[in-house]
Amino acid sequence: MTYATTLRSERFVFDDLREVLAKANEAKSGDRLAGLAAANERERVAAKTVLAGLTLSEIADNPVIDPDEDDVSRLLVDRHDRAGFAAIAGWTVGELREWLLDDETGGPEIAALHAAITPEIAAGVAKLMGNKDLILAAAKVRVVTRCRNTMGQAGVFGVRLQPNHPADDPGGILLSTLDGLAYGCGDAVIGVNPATESVDAVGAILRSLDALIGTLEIPTQACCLSHITTQLACLERGVPVDLLFQSIAGTQAANTSFGISLAMLTEGRERVLESHRARADVTWAGDQVMYFETGQGSALSAGAHHDVDQLTLEARAQGLARAFDPFLINSVVGFIGPEYLADERQIIRAGLEDHFLGKLMGLPMGCDVCYTNHADADGNTTDNLLLLLATAGCNYVMGVPASDDVMLNYQSTSFHDAAGVRRLLHLAPAPEFAAWLEGRGITRAGRLAPGRAGLLDHDAKEFRRLLELTGR
Repeated sequence: MTYATTLRSERFVFDDLREVLAKANEAKSGDRLAGLAAANERERVAAKTVLAGLTLSEIADNPVIDPDEDDVSRLLVDRHDRAGFAAIAGWTVGELREWLLDDETGGPEIAALHAAITPEIAAGVAKLMGNKDLILAAAKVRVVTRCRNTMGQAGVFGVRLQPNHPADDPGGILLSTLDGLAYGCGDAVIGVNPATESVDAVGAILRSLDALIGTLEIPTQACCLSHITTQLACLERGVPVDLLFQSIAGTQAANTSFGISLAMLTEGRERVLESHRARADVTWAGDQVMYFETGQGSALSAGAHHDVDQLTLEARAQGLARAFDPFLINSVVGFIGPEYLADERQIIRAGLEDHFLGKLMGLPMGCDVCYTNHADADGNTTDNLLLLLATAGCNYVMGVPASDDVMLNYQSTSFHDAAGVRRLLHLAPAPEFAAWLEGRGITRAGRLAPGRAGLLDHDAKEFRRLLELTGR
């Protein structure tokens, strides 16, 4: 197949689909690092022109990585809804873009095609969209999921409460958690990144969060974001695991570098589901138990990108996640550093792209709106992307004390940020969590109540009891 076009008498020829996809991508430092980026804007426009004229079947029939050499490719091919795809197979990528942006195309119509959209198709159409287009198309789609509560409905803007502690101290983690709850955060999950991979430490964190949720009767779920094997070792000891976390990437080799396999994810999901069925103390709203994190550049950083651009690989990582019916997906958009996303422009673009990809493929997308301290970004960067993602219907963002994660040493969004966006855009927490906030007096008629910090005093006895439970 020939991938070529002529612009103003200049001929552009691309070797294969991977090169078309890579050079049609918006500028990213990671693609330049990999030697895949367009040499200039004329070449980028030429690649977009070729991409716009490809049919969806031409993309679906030519995986960018051979399924016989990569188990992620094999999974994506095997799970593709070919029957649903038949109706759109003859569309060009440009026609798909126009259909997504058409006023007559709504969320139900897009949802009917979720399983028919391959990651490469999702990435391809994203490359033909401006930032406003990515927001407009994504805002049409709602993806609702259920674990202890329900996330993703129209008008809901959730928050992962992230009370990390540099020494994994359960008392410090609980205190930060109460601080976040006082700002209405924590409906997506109370999720801790542990400082160590110790089974004892991770087990102590999970037990303390479970005690907090049980004592205060909070309709939310807990998670400790250690390696999947550490979490399953905790489960083996009888530690409660609400959500099973794992970072994933878009190639087999990158996942191997993470120490995981598809079989490991399958087994882990089944074991957590089995544990849920045995926990009579919890009323589950649903059986979605997986929490995945992804991010552009992860495969390249592992030397496992197969000359595929980072946006297409991000789509493949999300396609992998889709096979495990997750409760939450989180694109950690700026965490990987300026080697892959150099500045505010690239971070904002990548955040909107990742969110759009997930919504188009039917995933419950959240985003860690963040940057590392050596990136060309600041607090206004996160403010801008936060507002754009909330407008696009993002399921949830992070809530970090004062925006500064003292364990991971990066900047994210704060409890205050989430509260401000909810107020500005008339958004609300998950319904079960919103009712709990009203019942505890943290909100009144949906607004944060004056003096709600008294939650800490009101619950002083309960907090002391929680500290006793954690051995403090």
